[in-house]
Amino acid sequence: MSFKGENIIETFQTIINKTILACVAIFTTAAFLLMLVFYYHNFLFQNVHNVVIGLVFIMLIILIGYGLTRIKTDDHTLNWLVVISMLLVFMIMALFWISKVPSIQLSDFGNFWDRLLDYKIGDPLYQTDNDYFSKYAYQSGYFVYAMIISKIFGYHIFAIQFLNVVYQALILLFTYLFVVKIFNNIKMARLSILILMIDLDWFALNSQASNQYLGSLFYLVTFYLIMQNKLKYYILAGITLTGGCLIRPIGPVVIAGIVVYALIYLLLKNKDYHATLKVLLTLIIYFVLFSLSSWGIKASGINAYGLTNNDPEWKFVTGLNYQSNGTYSPDMDKLINPDKTRKQMSKVEKAQLHKEIAYLNENHAWVPLFIHKTQGLWSSRTMATDAANIRMTHSIKTVDRINFLAYVGSIILITFSWLGSLALFKTKFNDNLYLLLLPLMAFAVVQLLIEVQGRYRIEFLPVIAVVGSLGLYNALHALHPIKLRSKKTAQAY
Repeated sequence: MSFKGENIIETFQTIINKTILACVAIFTTAAFLLMLVFYYHNFLFQNVHNVVIGLVFIMLIILIGYGLTRIKTDDHTLNWLVVISMLLVFMIMALFWISKVPSIQLSDFGNFWDRLLDYKIGDPLYQTDNDYFSKYAYQSGYFVYAMIISKIFGYHIFAIQFLNVVYQALILLFTYLFVVKIFNNIKMARLSILILMIDLDWFALNSQASNQYLGSLFYLVTFYLIMQNKLKYYILAGITLTGGCLIRPIGPVVIAGIVVYALIYLLLKNKDYHATLKVLLTLIIYFVLFSLSSWGIKASGINAYGLTNNDPEWKFVTGLNYQSNGTYSPDMDKLINPDKTRKQMSKVEKAQLHKEIAYLNENHAWVPLFIHKTQGLWSSRTMATDAANIRMTHSIKTVDRINFLAYVGSIILITFSWLGSLALFKTKFNDNLYLLLLPLMAFAVVQLLIEVQGRYRIEFLPVIAVVGSLGLYNALHALHPIKLRSKKTAQAY
C-alpha cells in the first residue's frame, strides 16, 4: 500500500476514534447535567442535613482515594493485599446490607424465586400463551439457574443473595483488571474499585433474585477474554457470552459492540485477520450453544418457547409512552388482558404502539422523551433500594436517608465518569477501551426506544467506573500538587 493510502486510513481511524470519544463525552455530559437537575428537584431542598452528609461522604471518598494512590504499586504482594482487602470490605458491607433488608422477593424477582417452591422439572412455567414466562420465555435461562441453586443449597434465598455478593466482588475485580489492561495504571485501578463499591445504587439489588449481577459478570469476563487475543480465550469468550445471554438477555447490544470493535480495530486498523476470525469463532460458538440451550429448555418441558421473546411490542409500547417517560407504568398495564391470547394482545399492542408514535410526531415530543428517558436511566436513582423493600422494616426517615446516600454514590460515579470522558481526549490508552465503550453506546441508544428503569444501567456501571477512575485520578492530581505518576508496574499486575 502506498504511503498516501496509509495516511488516509490513519486519518480515517483517528476520525473514528475521536467520534466515539465525542459520543461518550456527550453521553456523560448529558448524564451529568440531568443528574444536577434530578438532584435539584428531588434532594436539594428536601433535608438540610442531607447536604452536609453528602459533602462529608464525598470528602471521605476523596480522602480514601488519595490514600489509595499513595500506597506504592511496585510491590506485587502489597498491591494484591490492597485489592483483596477492598474486596473483603465490600463483601462485609454487602452482607451487612442483606442482613438489614427483608428477604421478600418482589416483582420480576418474585417470578423467579416464588415459582421455585414445589416446582418439578418438566412442569411448564405458564398456563396460557399470555403469561409472564410465555411472553418473556428468554427469562427461563435465569429461572433454570435459580432452580439449580435451590436444588444444591435448598430453598433458601440467602444462597442466591450470597452468590450475588460473590459475583459483585468478582465484578469489582474485573473492573480493576480492565483499568490495568487499558491504562497500565494500578493507582487508577484501585480507584475504579472504590467508586463502584461505594455505590449502593449499584449493589443494593443483591438481596433480590436479580439476574443482573451474574449476567454482568459473564459479559465483563467475555470482554476481558477477547482482550487477551489468544485462541483459547476466544473459545472461552464464546462460552461466557452464551452464559451472559442465558442469564441476562441484553446480548444483542453486547454482540453489536464486539462486532464493531472487531471490524474497526482488529480488521481495519491492525489488519489482524486472524484475530477477526477468532472473534467470528466466538460468535459461532455463542450461536451454537445458545441454540442448543434453547432446544434444551424446550425438550425439558420447562418452556415450549425456548429462550425467545414472544412479546417484542410491549417494550416499545412502554418505551415510547410520553406520559410515563418511557418507564413502567400501571396505566399501561391496563392494556394487558390476561384472558386474551398472545395473538389477540399482539394486535392491541401494535395498535397502541402506532398511537404512541403518532402522539410523539404530532407533539414534536421525541427529543423531550429522549431527555426524560436518559435522565431516568442514567441520572436518577436506580430505585434498587426501593426494590430491596426497605420500607417494610425501616422508618420513613431512615429510608429517605438510605435513598439519599445511595444516590450520592451514583453522583460520585456520574461526576467522575464525566470528568474522565473529557480527559480521554488527552490520555494514552490502548484500543481495548473501545471494546467496553461500544457496547455501552449501543445500549444507551437502544434504550431510547424501549422501556427504561434506573436499575437497567447496573450492567454497565463497571464500564462507567473504568472511565470514572480516570476522572477521580485527575481530580486528585489537581487537588494536590503531587505527582501521581503511574510507574511501569506490569509485574504487580
